[in-house]
Amino acid sequence: MESQVRGGTRWKRFAVVMVPSVAATACIGVALAQGALAASFSVSGQSFKVSAESLNGQHFSQYGAIDSGYSLTGDKQAHPVAVSAFETATIKKMCQSVVTPIGLPGLDAVTLRLEAGNSSDEKKQVSAEKLYIDVEDLGADAVFHGIDIGVAAGSISKGPAVKSGEIAQKQANPYGFAQQADSAELTNVKQTAWATTAGTFTLPGLHMSLSTGTKAECY
Repeated sequence: MESQVRGGTRWKRFAVVMVPSVAATACIGVALAQGALAASFSVSGQSFKVSAESLNGQHFSQYGAIDSGYSLTGDKQAHPVAVSAFETATIKKMCQSVVTPIGLPGLDAVTLRLEAGNSSDEKKQVSAEKLYIDVEDLGADAVFHGIDIGVAAGSISKGPAVKSGEIAQKQANPYGFAQQADSAELTNVKQTAWATTAGTFTLPGLHMSLSTGTKAECY
């Protein structure tokens, strides 16, 4: 999925005036650990879908930012995102899918699907530390405990702070809108994201599959 490229100034305004929305705080992680901060790499020209039966996270924060990257043809693009972050998170029945267009006769697209954490045993579910998700769209049922809405992004105290690289590159405004909570309980999660980073990502029972077309998407 490609986003329309608009003026860079308009994108940067988003990080300052992100509309407060509790619904936008739900997030789950992509099933590949990225060792670097989000601001230190350019995102690909493909967003990805992730679903989960549930996510339980501790010490949550969220703020507006910009992801810079490329289209599938190599053109530069910028994507406004809500960066949702957890100090720790446990995810049950996680699925991630990404569709790559091929454009060949009889082979329009290929879908990569990853699944993990399908056990009801919490010790065998997906877990993550210092998890940052750059979310474009999401749906979920959510309960937040000890939530503060309207915190300055640079003053986050309950969850992971705004990544310093994002502030340095003006991809996030330390004085812009943010929210934070002691914990979050999310169910029936469906989201579209552009990137994720994590200090540690543990994926019990990881399974990867490739299929033609788009029928294997997570939702």
